[in-house]
Amino acid sequence: MPVGPFSFPPRSAPSGRPRAPGLGSLQPTLPDRIAERLRPGWARAGNARRAGAALLTVLAIVLALRGNPDSERVSVVVAARDLNPGRILTADDLTVTDRDASNLVAGSLTDPADAVGHTLAGPVPNGEILVDARLVGPRLASAATGNDDARVVPIRLADAGVGELLREGDLVDVVTVAGGTDVAVPDAHVLARGAIVVLAQRADSARDRHEQVILVALEPGQATAVAAASLVSALTVTLH
Repeated sequence: MPVGPFSFPPRSAPSGRPRAPGLGSLQPTLPDRIAERLRPGWARAGNARRAGAALLTVLAIVLALRGNPDSERVSVVVAARDLNPGRILTADDLTVTDRDASNLVAGSLTDPADAVGHTLAGPVPNGEILVDARLVGPRLASAATGNDDARVVPIRLADAGVGELLREGDLVDVVTVAGGTDVAVPDAHVLARGAIVVLAQRADSARDRHEQVILVALEPGQATAVAAASLVSALTVTLH
């Protein structure tokens, strides 16, 4: 076609989709580089501080999980599985592992023989270090009351349903009936106040509920009174 004074060159067919602004190249353009150079120094310093803080946090977590490699390691007894209160421990319930000596609490057991055959007074989750205060015995009574002379006393409750409500650590008063149970309105007599429940098992059957026994920690004088009364009269407890 001849080119006249008012004619225009033919438009070429588009070779593809129009290129969006800013997507042509991954390399920074000259204006981008200039803007980065003109960016305030405090902004770059803030980014550096945030990155440094994140790095220090990660390092602290790694060190906490690793522990101190120079600290002394001690073999201790831990639970090989989740253990329930009232369980008589066997060798299969326990395992021995090394732990950081600085993290051990007083009474941590180091020999499984010190635990096998003993009754567990509270729940112990899998992997937890076993301590002597978790076993029924003198150490348990002392730990519960703060008195080295304290005693653990078994109580067969007159109403076994009360035992289902109790948990280890509950504070109770031990009550009996003065003059027997054949009177219309028996007189209650408090044998001991502030007894601490150290073992309260859940009953799995009607027979278990009938024979359910709880253990409480008491001062020596009160412990003797409760033990004697349990031989001749029914006992129950009231919760604080």
